Amino acid sequence: MAAPTFELAGLTVALGGREVLRGVDLRVERGEAVALVGPSGAGKTTLLRVLGGSLLPLRGTARIDGIDLAALRPRGRRAVRARLGFVHQDHSLVPVLRVAQNVLAGRLGRFGFLGGLRRVLLARRAELAEVHTLLERVGIGEKLFQRTDTLSGGQQQRVAIARALYQQPTALLADEPVASVDPARARDLVALLTRLAREEGLTLVASLHDLDLAREFFPRIVGLRGGGVTYDGAGAGLTDDIAGSLYRLAGLTLEDVGA
Repeated sequence: MAAPTFELAGLTVALGGREVLRGVDLRVERGEAVALVGPSGAGKTTLLRVLGGSLLPLRGTARIDGIDLAALRPRGRRAVRARLGFVHQDHSLVPVLRVAQNVLAGRLGRFGFLGGLRRVLLARRAELAEVHTLLERVGIGEKLFQRTDTLSGGQQQRVAIARALYQQPTALLADEPVASVDPARARDLVALLTRLAREEGLTLVASLHDLDLAREFFPRIVGLRGGGVTYDGAGAGLTDDIAGSLYRLAGLTLEDVGA
């Protein structure tokens, strides 16, 4: 039986001398789609950084595809991280580069510096064709050679999704991927992200501010508060009472989080 994509046991993470996550147990099977919800400061971004292999635990274990990253040398950890696609809230694109170049940068982690630079600046026809196909799948195929800083926020996020898919990842991680777009475009982007993950057979873990979107598109929701998991179950099981207790201590109402 294949190992789960992500497996955390007794995970504690400290940043700046403060424990941001404490005693977290989490298992995400291959192909699952999981939404992380909770108030600001609950630990969602830190948890995604652990799943992405960029943070190691203070205590406990974090395994990706059955591999304990803490037991690897830096080169081994980089190889594992290269198999994970990350969609950032701020897109993390290079504004002055063309859309195609930003997507091509998705495989930089798999090549040395010179090899990666060649692929970004001097792409071959077959590589551009592959990028164009991905851009068509995310709905902006006509933007292939456009400067990235001329795109709208929603279009830039679609470039970021295409770049993550170009990595040929085993899993997608998304940190508040729709925070910078309006509600209508946010729904379209979440629908796109979850559909592409299903089509590619990828594990998907995304943090979301909007509870309605989490309930609509994700079969499983993990609720965080104060660095710990307070809910882990079906979206339909996240009732207003449970959601209210999750956000109440942060001074928020359900209207603030789209519920």
